Amino acid sequence: MHKIECEVLGLSTSPAGGGAYVLLLKEVDGERKLPIIIGHFEAQSMAFVIEKYQPERPGTYDLLKSMIDNLGATCVEVVIHELLNNTYYANIVLDVSGFTNEVDARPSDAINLALRCQVPIYVAEKVMEEAGFYPAKEPAKDPENEEVTERSTIRETKLAALQDKLRELLENEDYEQAAKIRDEITKLGGSSN
Repeated sequence: MHKIECEVLGLSTSPAGGGAYVLLLKEVDGERKLPIIIGHFEAQSMAFVIEKYQPERPGTYDLLKSMIDNLGATCVEVVIHELLNNTYYANIVLDVSGFTNEVDARPSDAINLALRCQVPIYVAEKVMEEAGFYPAKEPAKDPENEEVTERSTIRETKLAALQDKLRELLENEDYEQAAKIRDEITKLGGSSN
């Protein structure tokens, strides 16, 4: 399987609502981005690591990392390897006494662990081809202006969530709702391709 290293670009509330969040991954050596809808708890746990916030007591993912470490294993990488029926599938790859062991996981759980263990996050090329997108071209920005960069990331995250929703609606043949989402994408200046 050909896999692409990615990094966490950002988190944002999902325009689809329901308390969901959009996790936006970006190719390390490329431009494509991959949106993944995740729950509130998982998003909050990622935000703790991204913002370098240390809670008083260990959370679920901190506990998982401690257990892996205490059992003498090492987290090597996480891989988002499949997209079936709008559901992403991931593996946490562990090294246990020189043997590789893959553990099935939700991408949000795998990425939470990867952030804590500081290991690479990979996405299979076939998943990136199916669900990834290239961001809309924008005029050059002043690197000194962080507010513009932050707004741009929020806009891209919203576009990613809408494109993810559009793909789901098209697969379910809900063309009326898909047209509405397509119009929202157009208003934000994105491509619905």
